[in-house]
Amino acid sequence: MAINPSLTSSWLNEFPARIAELDRTHLRRRRRVVVPEDGAHLQIDGQRMLAFCSNDYLGLASHPALVQAACDGARAFGVGSAASPLVSGHSAANEALEHALARFVGQPRALYFYAGYATNIGIVPALVGKGDAIFSDALNHACLIDGARLSSAQIHRYAHADIAALEQALINSPARRKLIISDAVFSMDGDVADVPALLALCERHDALLLLDDAHGFGVLGPQGRGCLAHFGLSGENASPRVLYMATLGKAAGVAGAFVAGSEALIEWLLQKTRSYIFATAAPALLATALQTSLQLIEREEWRREHLQGLISRLRQGLTQGLQGSSWRLGESPTAIQPVVIGPNDAALAVMDGLRARGLWVPAIRPPTVAEGTARLRIALSAAHTEADIDRLVQALTELAVAMTPTPLRS
Repeated sequence: MAINPSLTSSWLNEFPARIAELDRTHLRRRRRVVVPEDGAHLQIDGQRMLAFCSNDYLGLASHPALVQAACDGARAFGVGSAASPLVSGHSAANEALEHALARFVGQPRALYFYAGYATNIGIVPALVGKGDAIFSDALNHACLIDGARLSSAQIHRYAHADIAALEQALINSPARRKLIISDAVFSMDGDVADVPALLALCERHDALLLLDDAHGFGVLGPQGRGCLAHFGLSGENASPRVLYMATLGKAAGVAGAFVAGSEALIEWLLQKTRSYIFATAAPALLATALQTSLQLIEREEWRREHLQGLISRLRQGLTQGLQGSSWRLGESPTAIQPVVIGPNDAALAVMDGLRARGLWVPAIRPPTVAEGTARLRIALSAAHTEADIDRLVQALTELAVAMTPTPLRS
C-alpha cells in the first residue's frame, strides 16, 4: 500500500486557522435546521420563531393549491426529469410553463432553468466573450458578477445607479458588443433600478440590457408581472434590447428561474448556455406547481395590496422608533427593508437580541454587503400580519434604545 505524503507542511493545514479568523471577525456563517409552520412562523433549531427572512413575498410557498399541483405533477410525470432538456428532460409541463411565463411577462419567448444562480452564470457567457464589454452595477447580485467573470469580456463596474457614469463608460468603450447587467430590485438594499434610463442608454449605444428581476417578479407591476410591466415596457412595448430574467423560488413560492426575450435571443441561449445544456432539467412536478402559482399571482391582487400596507406600516414605525440611534433604515419601496447597523459584531448582537424575543432576522455581513454596512435585511411577506410588524418595530425600538450610548453630560 502506498504511503500518503506527510501533511505536516501542507496548505491543507491552514483551514482551521482560516475558519478561526472568520470567527474572530464575526464573518462565520452557520446553517440552521428549519421546519416551516403556519403563516410566517418557522421552527429554527427547534425554537418557534416569527421570521422576517424569507423571500416568499406573497406567502405562496405552502399554499394548498401549489402543494396539490406538485402532487398531481409527480403522479403524472414522476419525481425526477432524468436528463438534460436537450436530451429527454424537457417535459410537456416544462414546455407549457415556458409559454405561460412568456405570456405573463409580455415577452415573445421564455426559457425555464432549474435555478436562478445557474441561469445568470450561464447566460452572460453565452451572450458576450473576449473582446466584448460588460457594464455592471456595483451592487449586482453575485450570480451576475460571477457570470460576467466567466465570460472573459472586459468588465466595467459603475457606481450603484449612476446613470451618468454608466453612459460615460459606454462612450469610452471601443467594444462592438456591449451588455449592461443589472438587478431590477437590488437584493440587499431593496431599491428599484431606473429601467427606462438603462434602456435609453442601450438604444443610444447599441447595447443589450440583462435585468435580474428576482425580487420584483410577482410583486411589481400590474398583476405582479414584474419590473418591465411596472415601467410599461412589456407586451406591445417590449424592446428587443432587453433580456428579462426572474427566479421562481421567491414570490412564486416554488423553485427555478427563467429568462425571457426575443425569439432569436432565447434560441441562442438555448443553443449556447452551458448551465442549461449540460444540467439535468427541472422536474416536471415543479413546472406543474408553477403554472398554478402564476394563476394565483395573477388573480389574487389582495396579496400585493396587503404586502404594500405592511411595508408602509414598518417604515412608519421604524422611522420613528430609530430616531436618535446610529442605525439607518434604507430608502426602499419594496418588501426588502434594510436596517444598516454598521459593525459586524453589532449586527450580530441585534440579531441575538431579536432572537431572544422570538424574532428571526439574520444579520447580513461582508462580503455580501460592503465593509462597515452590516445590517438586518428585513424581508416582508403577505403571510405577515399587522401585529407581526408591530411586534418587530417594538423589539427593534427597544434594542436601538438599549444599544445607543447615552450622551455624557457636561
